[in-house]
Amino acid sequence: MPITRDAIVQWIQAYAAVLAEQKDFLTQLDMAIGDGDHGENMNRGFQAVLLKLPGGADKDIGTLLKTVAMTLISTVGGASGPLYGTLFLQMAAYASGKQELTPAELAEALKAGIDGVIARGKAAAGDKTMVDALQPALEALQQALGQGAGLTDALNRAAMAADQGRQATIPWVARKGRASYLGERSAGHADPGATSAHLLIQCAARTLV
Repeated sequence: MPITRDAIVQWIQAYAAVLAEQKDFLTQLDMAIGDGDHGENMNRGFQAVLLKLPGGADKDIGTLLKTVAMTLISTVGGASGPLYGTLFLQMAAYASGKQELTPAELAEALKAGIDGVIARGKAAAGDKTMVDALQPALEALQQALGQGAGLTDALNRAAMAADQGRQATIPWVARKGRASYLGERSAGHADPGATSAHLLIQCAARTLV
């Protein structure tokens, strides 16, 4: 069953709604080990995205995702804007000209996005960043699809893997970003970026099926 452009819009809208609900929680996480603005920044960025979506009603998925990317880059402060912007920009490049995506193409688009984040942030698994939620999610999605699972099952597995990745960051010492300046004091807190990344995958599991 293909993933339509409208489904992608619903994914973005759902994520914007969740960020609005969770902005204080994300900010509290970031106050513990970062600048204390992750929730506000992400919410501001995706509220701006919502305003841009109607203007692309007749555009392909790639153009839609590029609009998301450029809006985030221009409105979200700190590291989140460039990193989430890169995620959506690289997904957009893969999905250029497409009106729908197969589940396998969705996985490839997500891989392109995550590869972009890794290249931009110079982060690897275990550094206590958004990669620690996104990479397990991608691997779970690819594995599930490779085993013949349907999209619903595959995305649910991806969301579970992202949550496990998020939880895994709690005891770790951060090696990238502002949190890395705290050294051992960064341990004991979930990474805000990994948490918002988990929410992104969770929203995909709810809307892209």
